[in-house]
Amino acid sequence: MILVTGGAGFIGSNFVLDWLAQSAEPVLNLDDLTYAGNMQNLASLQADPRHVFVKGSIADGELLTKLLAQHQPRAVLNFAAESHVDRSIHGPEAFIQTNVVGTFKLLEAVRHYWAALPLEAKQTFKFLHVSTDEVYGSLSKDAPAFTEQHAYEPNSPYSASKAASDHLVRAYHHTYGLPVVTTNCSNNYGPLHFPEKLIPLMIVNALAGKPLPVYGDGMQVRDWLYVKDHCSALRRVLEAGRLGETYNVGGWNEMPNISIVNTVCNLLDELRPRADGKPYASQISYVTDRPGHDRRYAIDASKIERELGWKPAETFATGIRKTVAWYLANPEWVSHVQSGTYREWVQTQYAAA
Repeated sequence: MILVTGGAGFIGSNFVLDWLAQSAEPVLNLDDLTYAGNMQNLASLQADPRHVFVKGSIADGELLTKLLAQHQPRAVLNFAAESHVDRSIHGPEAFIQTNVVGTFKLLEAVRHYWAALPLEAKQTFKFLHVSTDEVYGSLSKDAPAFTEQHAYEPNSPYSASKAASDHLVRAYHHTYGLPVVTTNCSNNYGPLHFPEKLIPLMIVNALAGKPLPVYGDGMQVRDWLYVKDHCSALRRVLEAGRLGETYNVGGWNEMPNISIVNTVCNLLDELRPRADGKPYASQISYVTDRPGHDRRYAIDASKIERELGWKPAETFATGIRKTVAWYLANPEWVSHVQSGTYREWVQTQYAAA
């Protein structure tokens, strides 16, 4: 069995679904079901005995100790995190509690569990910490992409909290010998993405006839990674990643936000045209940029390809088409996730812009 934390969130639930589609090995899924955790993501596993779900926080050391002792996982994959930059600006404390304190509590519980394992199980155990490229800070237009040796320069409460968690994971390896591997990924997109992030927000707002809010001039550049490619990279790192190492996981798809928005609009024009015949791009609305908005991220994912033979299967063109098609085919999921809390959040975030 493996333990997945944060397995009802966007990336975590995609990982759990992919894992159980390809493996008979059971998953113990621990998620606190905050706003981004959605049990509907896992509805297809409701009757699957290989999926054991527990509602709880990685900051609950007593629960972690109990679950580890009871289920004896051979590996832990930590997806649990507060992960939205805008939310971290409005309310940073939750990010410190989950990403820093929670990671510490998880590491402590896992350290004691691992230390008491029989020798053979101890030698094969692995802790995989899933992190972000945002810990590296912002790149200038022509700077080389982030490698694993790039200095950490986080610029938001979110990225600072993730940087802190990465440092804790590294320290537990060097101090205690805990067998850890860290991955730092670029912007994920795909099915089951909570519609506060750029791509699903554009799809949902476009279909609802609402403005498509684009920060500043829309020229902030990101690398985009299809979530199922990320899942395959994590499986490969879990299988063969070297202990104590970091692997950057990217999609080799670096482009500005406004290009992403226009691509989504063009696909919707093709797949679900507006009744009045106008292009969805007419709904684009430029809004005041977020404070401290990083201008560019770019991932050099050559190490994971060189060492582990992994590279993404999807281009941005194929991945974004699959993503838009999924949202068009799953309006019930969208309406379910758009709770009152979600609507209040979007209104708060963009009303004053």
